[in-house]
Amino acid sequence: MRRNIKIIPFLFLIMVVLNFAQNTDSKTIKGDERKMPDNINGVIVKDINGNEINLSDYNGKVLLIVNVASECGYTKQYKGLQEIYSKYNEKGLEILAFPCNDFGGQEPGTNEEIKEFCSVNFGVNFTLFDKIKVLGEDKEPLYEILINNPNTENGDIKWNFEKFLIAKDGTIVNRFRSKIEPESEKLVSALEAELLK
Repeated sequence: MRRNIKIIPFLFLIMVVLNFAQNTDSKTIKGDERKMPDNINGVIVKDINGNEINLSDYNGKVLLIVNVASECGYTKQYKGLQEIYSKYNEKGLEILAFPCNDFGGQEPGTNEEIKEFCSVNFGVNFTLFDKIKVLGEDKEPLYEILINNPNTENGDIKWNFEKFLIAKDGTIVNRFRSKIEPESEKLVSALEAELLK
């Protein structure tokens, strides 16, 4: 009987250690916060026509992912996005634009209206995607990764036209807030560096 009493604390200690190891496998040690990937491979999104696209299909391309809106003070950045797309697309750049109505209701249109607006006003021919949410609990899973990855500044999207630079292997490498224009030296130099890799 005494031997059994001595074994019980030992068994309890083993259970605690195993439980800790299992929990820290999928979580960071400093809390309940789950580890977020730094890569968008395998994420499924819908384009503006409703077709499902696996972002792994873009491997080998440098991506610029942008949340866009048609009635924003930054809407003129469509022009700059189209300019860098025209300049660098043949070198391996793809721009993925995600319309979003989370900021001041500045993207109220349907997908069809958004497509027409972008084409007529800015001659956009980079890929437009389905209108999404980038804030709140029902944000697009892609944006959960983009705003919480270990390589760039973390935190919510603050306004329309934030930009994320993605390396050829799908790794998130840079984040540019709305005021950084697409043709700015800061963004273009980071983009060119990724294209050369």
